[in-house]
Amino acid sequence: MDADPARMVRTVHDVVAEARSGATEPDRVLAALTTLRAVREELAAWEPELIAAARASGTSWTALAPALGVASRQAAERRFLRLRPSVTGENTGEARVDAERDRRAGDRAVAEWARRNSAILRQLAGQAGALDGLNGRARETADRLCTALGENDATGLLAPLADLRAHLPREHTGFAERLREIGAHTDQVRRDAVDNRRDRQSSP
Repeated sequence: MDADPARMVRTVHDVVAEARSGATEPDRVLAALTTLRAVREELAAWEPELIAAARASGTSWTALAPALGVASRQAAERRFLRLRPSVTGENTGEARVDAERDRRAGDRAVAEWARRNSAILRQLAGQAGALDGLNGRARETADRLCTALGENDATGLLAPLADLRAHLPREHTGFAERLREIGAHTDQVRRDAVDNRRDRQSSP
């Protein structure tokens, strides 16, 4: 909206005052209603931006709840998910809430699987660093794996392992197949977690 929202609100306020006194024209009332809708849409767009800014600065959902007029941290987060513009194609706020919760359930399940199978993932990452004949992108990814090996959480190995598979030369087909199996398994873990979450949600 190009005009100043504060000035537009004052204009609407003046028309409301006129209407209360019975001294306004129908055209001014219609114009005020149009302006009010534009202001409402602008303010609605500001709310998720302010919530995101508060979260980025470290404000907890618990602290945000009373500012948003809701009773719990869960309700505050749910409100944000409903208001936030969709980047994944969902058309409604409820769909965005469900999509976000699906994603989180999948991420948690995959992370748990990676931690339980960290020895396998670390062995593959170590073998990747010793592969010969890698092109620039594959070598860069292998180097990322070596760096990730130094971290405590094996979850960080999954993305570079998947990236490496896409860039391995043909002579490493066998190794690529092992990486494909890892990717297929984590995809299944994610799908199962999402299905389980939805089953729990739909249960009476």
